[in-house]
Amino acid sequence: MSDRDPSVRVRFCPSPTGSPHVGLARTALFNWAFARHHGGTFVFRIEDTDAARDSEESYQGLLDVMGWLGFDWDEGPVVGGPHAPYRQSERGDLYRDALARLRESQYTYDCYCTNDEVEARRKASGSKVQGYDGFCRELTEEQVAAFRAEGRNPVVRFRMPDGSLTWDDLVRGEITFETQFVPDFAICRANGDPLYTLVNPVDDALMEITHVLRGEDLLSSTPRQLALYAALVDLGIAKGVPRFGHLPYVMGEGNKKLSKRDPQAHLVAYREQGFLPEGLLNYLALLGWAIGPDRDVFTIEEMVEAFDIKDVNPNPARFDLKKAEAINADHMRMLTLDDLTDRVLPFLKEAGVVGDPVRDADAQLLEQAMPLVAERMNKLTEAPAMLGFLFADEESFTRTDEIDEAGRDVVRAAYDALSALDEWGTAAIEAALRQALVDDLGLKPRNAFGPVRIAVTGSRVSPPLFESLELLGRERSLGRLRAALA
Repeated sequence: MSDRDPSVRVRFCPSPTGSPHVGLARTALFNWAFARHHGGTFVFRIEDTDAARDSEESYQGLLDVMGWLGFDWDEGPVVGGPHAPYRQSERGDLYRDALARLRESQYTYDCYCTNDEVEARRKASGSKVQGYDGFCRELTEEQVAAFRAEGRNPVVRFRMPDGSLTWDDLVRGEITFETQFVPDFAICRANGDPLYTLVNPVDDALMEITHVLRGEDLLSSTPRQLALYAALVDLGIAKGVPRFGHLPYVMGEGNKKLSKRDPQAHLVAYREQGFLPEGLLNYLALLGWAIGPDRDVFTIEEMVEAFDIKDVNPNPARFDLKKAEAINADHMRMLTLDDLTDRVLPFLKEAGVVGDPVRDADAQLLEQAMPLVAERMNKLTEAPAMLGFLFADEESFTRTDEIDEAGRDVVRAAYDALSALDEWGTAAIEAALRQALVDDLGLKPRNAFGPVRIAVTGSRVSPPLFESLELLGRERSLGRLRAALA
């Protein structure tokens, strides 16, 4: 790979709140692929400073889903690393030290204003600029004493510099913000707890992150981070300022940004619905990037080889569930039979189709049946419905589709033809049924075999009929045909 750069260090830093979102996975994917393409370092960091919203369950869920997607991290929870700990809740001393140094160097000031006071001043002045107005920037000792006498505790605000801030965005090109429209921002609460606006850049600085790839929704906060980075470099806390790239929005129905409330946004649901991680990652990669002009299906290894952040399209990407399912189906076809069998087993066990552990006889039957359904499954969850009839005993076997009176005549003819067979094999079964139903009754194949399929498998949709009858065996097949006539 010609553009290897082991000095590349990127991070993925979710908050453990609620269920992981597909946009989160897309961000993780682009960071991971960028690191792997360059032979750099992928840092996984947990931003858990919001004690009211963070939960251990969400934290464990993040670890689980990262493992399922195959994102191995070089530094982070579980694996450790030279910049441990990798949970912000355990890094308080580092933030307090950085905050003290910023305050000593006059990069910050104490602010005693309430939100209501700021809003009242904004309305009185007729200003259109949202955010803080800098009222406390140059307070006298008397003013500070008066505020303290009222029992007010200050937040700490960072002083934005005058002028403009420009960066060459890795996705969007050159972007400039006038700092007069970027108000001084709080970096520490009145109770002394550091805010995200401080801890995120401090962590990036201490972990020597070189590239920050994140969602477009965070673009407006980049000028604040650049100003704070400059201060951290000046204080010797940061070695340099990382390069930023802002990834496109993921849009849902009606061209609205995909939100956590949208059903298709929930990442864990795709696992439960039987998506392959390879298929889902392939689709998520297409939300802003393409491996080629006429190619949608590729492996994660091929993505790593080809991934260039400059090729990411800045325009919003629309999440299309049908396309995601189609790409997943393509990846199902790419699996070996053994691999596919291993992956459907948990779904078969959960549905009660096979036991846990699997009996030897069931394992043998599954091995024979998988070739019949491998090309027909689009998601792993389809396996129980397709294969369940083979493993069901006759007491628990049910039909989800009905057989009408004309269908019963077909089933009766099929029973007569099959019960007369000396040899029970696919070829003999097919010949007997075609003779009895197509030739003798004059039925079209679809009409001829549909009722037989329902009688023996329980559904109009099933693996190939003749092979299914062979696997079911003579006694069970004839028994189900008889039962359908009862």
